[in-house]
Amino acid sequence: MYRRQMLLAGMASALGPVAAQEPGFPSRPVRVLLGFPPGGSTDGPMRVLAEDAARMLRQPVIIENRPGNAGLMPAQLLQNSPADGHTIGVIPGNLFRLPYTGSIAWDPARDLRYVIGLTEFVYGIVVPADSPLRNLDDLLAFARANPEKLNYATAGPWLAQHITMEQIARIQGVRFNHVPYKGSAEALNAVLGGHVMAAADTSAWGPYVASGKLRLLVTFNARRVARFADVPTLREAGIDFPPPSAAWGLAAPKNTPPAAVRTLHDAFHQAMQMPGFRQALAAYDMEPAYMGSAQYQRFAAESVLREKRLLDEIGFVKS
Repeated sequence: MYRRQMLLAGMASALGPVAAQEPGFPSRPVRVLLGFPPGGSTDGPMRVLAEDAARMLRQPVIIENRPGNAGLMPAQLLQNSPADGHTIGVIPGNLFRLPYTGSIAWDPARDLRYVIGLTEFVYGIVVPADSPLRNLDDLLAFARANPEKLNYATAGPWLAQHITMEQIARIQGVRFNHVPYKGSAEALNAVLGGHVMAAADTSAWGPYVASGKLRLLVTFNARRVARFADVPTLREAGIDFPPPSAAWGLAAPKNTPPAAVRTLHDAFHQAMQMPGFRQALAAYDMEPAYMGSAQYQRFAAESVLREKRLLDEIGFVKS
């Protein structure tokens, strides 16, 4: 009996704070709703993270792909999911813009329980490798000389990359021609095929830049991308403004018990610190960017306000 007690104590110590939570949760597999198709920059890292978190939770963590509406389907589905911690969702930053660009009867800042912030997307502007545009200054010079003739692709209207490009245009006094596509694959194929002059997109462009098919002019994040360390950030290029949210993480239904939120947070936080998640993110030029539950909840509220300011600044009018 003594040996058994010591063994159980050792297991609890190894699992850390997760094992110290109230017993009974989770009592069955945890579902993670993911608003993007399999194989992408969100899906791959989440599957690695889920596998490691499952060991902490002692229950399977199952990724359910629910693509649609620019990755926002999980947030909508959580509004009607049981608030018991067994169903959570991946929340992209463009959710905080939805009250102004879409039509919803709930508040992203108050009607979700934010569990943990995981990382943030990397954004940048790419052009074909043989383009005469060698850097951001070249792109802006062309736009000044040719108003509305610099056409650029994005993965859809009013995403972070679109808003950032409109902010650049506003600050620099130029006019671009925005061409929205249905996702990153279409946007990048458009620039690769010469249908547009540039694309503003997530780091889905990474393999094409690395292989020499595309040229990366500038990135939108606070720090340079390690794999393309010679490419400046927007701030380094002289354009400095608070960018739209690029963060993504996990949230649960609004009334999920605090004990369940703590258990989920602790499991995924420990999983974040294992090498697999960092390696999976690196394939898409991302890095872990942790936010605790309370910090992430505050971030959501602040982001909803910030997105409204950004949309106002670029003259957004809801159609």
